[in-house]
Amino acid sequence: MDSPSANQTFLSLQNAGIAFNGVDILRNINFDIPKGQTLVVIGESGCGKTVLLKLLISLLQASTGKVLFDGQDWCALDDKRTNDQRLRFGFLFQGAALFDSLTVFDNVAFGLRAHSKCDEKEIEKLVLMRVKEVGMKESVLGKKPAELSGGMKKRIGLARALILNPEVMLYDEPTTGLDPIMTDVINELILQTRKTMPVTSIVVTHEMRTVTKVADRVIMFSPLSRLKPNEPQVIFDGTTDQLFKTADQRVQQFIHGEAKERTQDSDHNAHRDEAS
Repeated sequence: MDSPSANQTFLSLQNAGIAFNGVDILRNINFDIPKGQTLVVIGESGCGKTVLLKLLISLLQASTGKVLFDGQDWCALDDKRTNDQRLRFGFLFQGAALFDSLTVFDNVAFGLRAHSKCDEKEIEKLVLMRVKEVGMKESVLGKKPAELSGGMKKRIGLARALILNPEVMLYDEPTTGLDPIMTDVINELILQTRKTMPVTSIVVTHEMRTVTKVADRVIMFSPLSRLKPNEPQVIFDGTTDQLFKTADQRVQQFIHGEAKERTQDSDHNAHRDEAS
């Protein structure tokens, strides 16, 4: 699935690390993300996956090393340039992070009103286009987030993230808490976004269903607490086929543990539906 420009480095971490209250979360991370690639990041809870996304968009600053976007070190940019660069990103947060007091329309329109010169007629056109692209009907525009299901919130969150035509999409656990059917819907939307927009995607997930569906490349992090001082924190970097064939027992245990947990969750949801 690599794009023609996939040899052009777009994001780069160079010996990057970050610590909170003196405790390392990420340490000496080194890898490049080519333009147009869909990179999926997996690993146990607490290994720094969400922190990685925040480093990539400069919501957090690296304590050590460098994080580069389009050849520029985030730390070398002033506030205005940093904000301008962030507008080239879309971010689908784990809980969708919709504004509870705003309607669906106003949530999706938020970025356009804040960062574009579009008039309300153009905003209405673009919002409706994005909402339909994520499989939602026009009738949802007047609803508040509290009236939406988990899957609907994720789709509206994606529509909002795409409204400014980002060059990079960051997905933080996009299918967490969703049933298998809605998981497949979100995975298809990730693929659809990749096909219709020249976008580089970084997807943080526990879902092997998502890994196998959308990944060009997979990276697995280990929590630093499980590693010796000089061991690399990235314990796997390769294709999906290589992921399932690796002899590394840490990777295999994670894969099979997540698959088993997902099967149990699916069975539980099926029994609950039968009882309702």
